[in-house]
Amino acid sequence: MGASGLGSALEKCINLSNLTLNLSQNQIGEIGASRLGSALANCINSSNLTLNLSDNQIDAIGASKLGYGLANCINLSNLTLEIFRNKIGDEGASGLGSALAKCINLTNLALYLGDNQIGAIGASQLGSGLGNCINLSNLTLYLFMNKIGDEGASGLGSGLANCINLSNLVLYFGDNQIGAIGASGLGSGFQNCINLSNLTLQLGNNQIGTIGVQGLVTALANCTNITKLTLNFVQIQFI
Repeated sequence: MGASGLGSALEKCINLSNLTLNLSQNQIGEIGASRLGSALANCINSSNLTLNLSDNQIDAIGASKLGYGLANCINLSNLTLEIFRNKIGDEGASGLGSALAKCINLTNLALYLGDNQIGAIGASQLGSGLGNCINLSNLTLYLFMNKIGDEGASGLGSGLANCINLSNLVLYFGDNQIGAIGASGLGSGFQNCINLSNLTLQLGNNQIGTIGVQGLVTALANCTNITKLTLNFVQIQFI
């Protein structure tokens, strides 16, 4: 039965308000993820949801179907989604972005999408979805070891610019082929988050250079309410 059987059971739990599901390091694949997505579509009363589906051979279709289910959970206030080391790609990330755009009541969101073959298009669509989550106060976004580049980083920055209620922001974008333009675009986004008190920014092993760092510093100058700042620029190729 596996994940499909679990999905069939969850479909009947229409009054769920809190759900934690850890299925990491299995082989649920596209079919299992799709079945879980169908189940989540019925859990419209959920307010707290934690899903760990890392290392599961989930592709773009599976991630998109999972997003379809999440899009129905319009009462979600807290969402943690771990999909490390799968193969969701641009299409899957875009599907998740479309889902997030409908979860407008989210206040706490943690997305762990590292090592997923996500490029500029997927990251930009993810940013577009985040831009609708204007009630977010806490956001954690792990996108390390993808290929979002300048365009993807700037797209995410555009989305963050709408999240003006953020107080805690954690961004892990290491190993993503981000240059100076992308770093500056990202900075332009979070400089609008004037209520930020805690910011962690990891941009190690990119190519943002001195100009990119200057763009980020200029943006940070507008975040006057920050009380805790953590910056990681290891191996960013200062040139």
